[in-house]
Amino acid sequence: MVGCFHCGEPVPAAAGFSAVLEGEPRQFCCPGCQAVAETIIDCGLGSYYQHRTSTPPKAEAVPDELRRLQHYDLDDIQQDFVVQRDDIREVQLSIGGLTCAACAWLIERHLAQLPGVMLIQVNTTTERARLRWDPQQTRLSTLLAGFAHIGYQARPFQPHQQEQEYNREVKSYLLRMGLAGLASMQVMMVGFALYEDLFPDIDPGLVQLFRWVSLWLSVPVMAYSAQPFYRNAWRGLKNRALNMDLPVSLAMLFAFVASVYATVTATGEVYYECVSMFAFLLLTGRFLEMRAKRRASETTANLTHHIPMLARLESDGDEQEVAARTLLPGQVVRVSPGAVIPADGDIIEGHTSVDESMLTGEHLPVSRRPGEPVFAGTTNVESPLRIRVSRGLADARVSEILRAQDDALLEKPRVAVLADQLSRYFVAALLLATLATYLVWLQLDADRAFWVMLSVLVATCPCALSLATPTALTVATSRLTQGGVLVRRGHVLDTLPRTTRMVFDKTGTLTRGKVALTEVTLLGAMDKKQVLALAAALESGSEHPIARAFAPYCDAGIPVSQRRNHVGRGVSGVIDGETWRLGSGPWLNPGHQDSELCVYLAGEHGLAARFTLMDPLRDEAAALIARCHEQGLATTILTGDGSGQADRVAKVLGVTELEKSATPDDKLAYLRARAERGDVCLMVGDGINDAPVLAGAHVSFAMAGGTDIAKNSADAILLGDSLDRLLMARRIAAAARRVIKQNFGWALGYNLVVLPLAAAGQVSPWFAMLGMSASSLIVISNSLRLSRL
Repeated sequence: MVGCFHCGEPVPAAAGFSAVLEGEPRQFCCPGCQAVAETIIDCGLGSYYQHRTSTPPKAEAVPDELRRLQHYDLDDIQQDFVVQRDDIREVQLSIGGLTCAACAWLIERHLAQLPGVMLIQVNTTTERARLRWDPQQTRLSTLLAGFAHIGYQARPFQPHQQEQEYNREVKSYLLRMGLAGLASMQVMMVGFALYEDLFPDIDPGLVQLFRWVSLWLSVPVMAYSAQPFYRNAWRGLKNRALNMDLPVSLAMLFAFVASVYATVTATGEVYYECVSMFAFLLLTGRFLEMRAKRRASETTANLTHHIPMLARLESDGDEQEVAARTLLPGQVVRVSPGAVIPADGDIIEGHTSVDESMLTGEHLPVSRRPGEPVFAGTTNVESPLRIRVSRGLADARVSEILRAQDDALLEKPRVAVLADQLSRYFVAALLLATLATYLVWLQLDADRAFWVMLSVLVATCPCALSLATPTALTVATSRLTQGGVLVRRGHVLDTLPRTTRMVFDKTGTLTRGKVALTEVTLLGAMDKKQVLALAAALESGSEHPIARAFAPYCDAGIPVSQRRNHVGRGVSGVIDGETWRLGSGPWLNPGHQDSELCVYLAGEHGLAARFTLMDPLRDEAAALIARCHEQGLATTILTGDGSGQADRVAKVLGVTELEKSATPDDKLAYLRARAERGDVCLMVGDGINDAPVLAGAHVSFAMAGGTDIAKNSADAILLGDSLDRLLMARRIAAAARRVIKQNFGWALGYNLVVLPLAAAGQVSPWFAMLGMSASSLIVISNSLRLSRL
């Protein structure tokens, strides 16, 4: 009886389960084994059958790798990271092993060919990908296996796992760099004695000894330190894609093999010190590039930072605690004063004020009453609420903002796009030139063909080209960090000098985000000190931002009884037998329109005082706007505040344009409209409502005191909340852009000059290695000049 191809069990004669796998007919004992085998083959894991030494029991008949991936097919697990849009599903993936644009191109080309894939977009800066697929045609585990098939590890984006992976990668690179650096120093000291021009009378036996010592010192560099270059070069070759590591790996291997041959045969030259230093310089550049990428892919704010883990769900007249992410439309939840609202919904019982600053960026709570909507992640300030859930967490307003942020982010240019495109063609041209040189020299002088070919490959190795952008970016970002600006994406340095318009959020950006008392207008017989003391007494014990404006005037000797909060209007209480009220104009002074934010104090005999409040401007705001205009930059205030205070701020600062009452979508639409008119906009904001526009701007900055999602959406962060740093960053960015152009000019110019010389046999391999290393050092040294700005 024939054994089952998958589990090895006997196949019944009448089973009739068979399939053609890898070009051959296979028999199965049951439909389950047939389905599993087809899945394994479709996922590119056919080597499981080639290398297994025995057939496992049926319960163990699935490879561990596929079993781990299949966990992601469970609906309960997918609801944490998969978004359902009609019949299409979408997920953000974290990709391991990305090094350049060639990797992104390879992944997109391969995944796009798989059945059911609707969209695949890879961002090499954030090292993440967006994948959209039809669950009726394929499974997520199959698509994840598709990444593994071409040498990349893809998993649903989870901040903590990405942090751990980054730490492991940093440790690995530091070990490789340290070994290469130590070996390079030792090999160079030994290799110094091999220069015949300096030591013509040295004993030949001692020369041979030094060669062997250099060989053994450089073996760990070649075997361990240079592994990342080999792996990436092999991955590209296996998938028919050229990348920057291919000529790097060939140059190192050819030079090392040639040196080993020269050592064994005691003839020719050796280049161990050049190979070791080459590896060290390349690893240093790769490490700096990795750190730059890290700043662009720091943990993105996710829902768990804003949404409570548990919710109080009403059930059969009672209540129970459930996971907030499991709430469904139609369910009723209770929210205590001071608690965070767990889901989008409508109030069915209760009057309160809601702090929506995490969504809108505005610090003043807003009044909410029955029938009005509230949103997940906002805070119930005053009174208990009963809320009917209207949308699940995946469709909540905060989730929509996060998705809008991702949509805008994918529209941005990638770091060093020019370098990536240039290097792809440069690598192909270099390899063709090297091959042509070898073939020509085989006809001219076969004995010199290999050495001339090696000279061409080494002399024109694109290491300087590969270091031109990341080193300049890293030095510039380090200098900006010292100046109080944290750059998270490399394109900032290229875009800042080209900006034509500065766009500012108002609250918390141009202003301090702290309500302060600016004016007291007496409307009765009481003096200023008395009305301030009464107002402070009424507001004592409250956490409302307006209450904190009166805190400095609180007098503990004034008792208040029967204190009562009037939601959306103010507060009342009895002081010395008289009822006093402190609140809004429509409540206490109806019919009067205030152009500023005002609250009134009224007793039983009428109004006693009007208090004018405002969010004060930052000290440097006016000077910054003036300097922007001096440099030819237009300015815009783009704010969700619709009050007269926005007009006052715009008038005081003298901005070019004011846009009030703007929603997150309005802000992004404004920026896109400006881009269509030819403006290159720099956006500065601090709130979650600014996240889409920060992600969609040509370049964006978040304030240090802003929300986490604003910081993670922005391209840069002002560490000290000082707006003065914006123009300083623009000046350094302009210098960095010049340095990058100089680096490219040098790297390309050097290769264009040395290529014909090396091909003509006028450049020896050791000089080519020296020139290549010198070219890299020149690029690095030129980049380091940015640290002195």
